[in-house]
Amino acid sequence: MELREVERDVYAWLVPDRGWGWSNSGFVNRGGGLVVDTLFDVGHTRVMLEAYASVSSESPRRLVNTHDNGDHCWGNQLLRDAEIIGHRLCAEAMQKGLSPQALAAMSGVPDPSPGARWFAADVEEFDFAEVEITPPTTLVDERLDLDLDGRPCAVVYMGPAHTAGDVVVHLPEDGVLFAGDLLFRLCTPIGWDGTFAGWTGALDRMIALEPALVVPGHGPLSDVAGLREFKAYLEYVRAESTRFFEQGLSEVECARRIDLGPYADWTQPERLVFNVARAYRELRSGAWNEPANAMGLMDRAVELRAYWDGKSGDEERGRS
Repeated sequence: MELREVERDVYAWLVPDRGWGWSNSGFVNRGGGLVVDTLFDVGHTRVMLEAYASVSSESPRRLVNTHDNGDHCWGNQLLRDAEIIGHRLCAEAMQKGLSPQALAAMSGVPDPSPGARWFAADVEEFDFAEVEITPPTTLVDERLDLDLDGRPCAVVYMGPAHTAGDVVVHLPEDGVLFAGDLLFRLCTPIGWDGTFAGWTGALDRMIALEPALVVPGHGPLSDVAGLREFKAYLEYVRAESTRFFEQGLSEVECARRIDLGPYADWTQPERLVFNVARAYRELRSGAWNEPANAMGLMDRAVELRAYWDGKSGDEERGRS
């Protein structure tokens, strides 16, 4: 984990992508301090806040949650005395969604499915026992403009795209954009609530801001080129899914047939199955907020990885 100053008094907390739950954060050391997202548990968030304290003499005055996924907000309780800002749909989802207790209990399930084992291995370093859900209390509808020691900061609603309540944090005079999970950089995305059109539309809006630097929710620092590449991935998966859907193929067979090309090197490419499922939901005219069968899709992801590995092994044996 690394604290990097990306502009004067603007910092990114960068975490190498290791799968589920390993996310980035940000800190603006102005206007009393503004944190962009906490982490998946209290312990990791505490370490991050100690790093922020090394460059600031006061406890942060504000926290923005870019969306409701636990890996971006389950450390909020450490900043309960700050003004916590988020979209109203983010606040609602945090109170209604998966609880940390339920997630912790998954690791103790006897004879877990392959997908559950895969997920548990990624998150085994997190401890959810201390987590107390602490949702935003300053609610955003479309936009909230802040003055940070005379420099502008905008919290802008971009959802539903990755989730229903996606916001970004834009520092226009610094050319810095904190994108949350609207940008997965060099790692395979997952969308929960929203549509492909909504997500690519959000990317178009972020591109139009012309940021010099983008802090993604997951993966390394980026710029406008990274936003464009990610948009191209979404458009490609949507188009390929449409092609195979129209041929009558199942979601499983569709995922097997999509050639990921340059995207195959992104971390956890098997999460493609989540994106195919979203495309098929849209093609069946399903609602944008139709709940996903997350555990079932995790099992499919593991099966897809096994299929790729087996196919690769067959090809290698054929060459030998």
